[in-house]
Amino acid sequence: MTAPVSAPEIRRGLGYWLASYQHLLRFEITNLRVYLAIALVVQTLMGAGMAYMYGFYLGDLSPLGQTWLVTGIPALALFPIGFVVVPNVITQHKLQDTYDFVRSLPVPRMIPALSTFTVFTLLSLPGTALALFIANLRYDADLTPSWSLVPAVFLASLMATSVGYAVGHAIPDPRVTNLFLNILVFTVLLFTPIVVPIDLFPEWLATLHRFLPFFHMAQVLRAGLSVGLVADVATSYAVLAAWTAVSWGLAAWILGWRR
Repeated sequence: MTAPVSAPEIRRGLGYWLASYQHLLRFEITNLRVYLAIALVVQTLMGAGMAYMYGFYLGDLSPLGQTWLVTGIPALALFPIGFVVVPNVITQHKLQDTYDFVRSLPVPRMIPALSTFTVFTLLSLPGTALALFIANLRYDADLTPSWSLVPAVFLASLMATSVGYAVGHAIPDPRVTNLFLNILVFTVLLFTPIVVPIDLFPEWLATLHRFLPFFHMAQVLRAGLSVGLVADVATSYAVLAAWTAVSWGLAAWILGWRR
């Protein structure tokens, strides 16, 4: 007589989610440990290095101008982690054939995204703080940090990681991803109002940036580091939240439906 076949165990519940999250977190850190160290160096150089370079271009700045420049440095430091490093990591997974492996793991579909966000959010904090510290040594900025800096850093990092995660999954060809990222870095460094007031930009470009996330990313961080420099920070929070929601929705659609 054939023994009865038991129904497959359905894995669910908080314990299963936490265990899956822990395993994926360990996998990300172990698999990317060398890359993460390099990313931390790149992030610090991006923030602190650009602070020095902009100083050469802009010449002698007033105290207000120096404060504006320094308070924009955290956005420059957070930018490469979410917008560049995260999609690059996904590209490396594709090239090393670990992309399909991670997607085939018997874990909830959101767990890989949550582990990626955790790793790169934690990675972004020391580099951002160090870049801000170095930039402040270079200039005589009047910084007045407040508790609003905490949600600002969290939302800016979440938004950047979400967009990078969606881009990394949405573009199937790693070569196209790398080309897109190179163009993005060039565009952000030269044509975004992060350390330069948006009023100095042409009207059409300023209008465009009011819908893009880079300007608003700098605004929420600047509001947490200063008093009186940002007039309408609520709008910036709303724009960043919208970009985050759309990016997570796009990533969820790609991971859940595309084969």
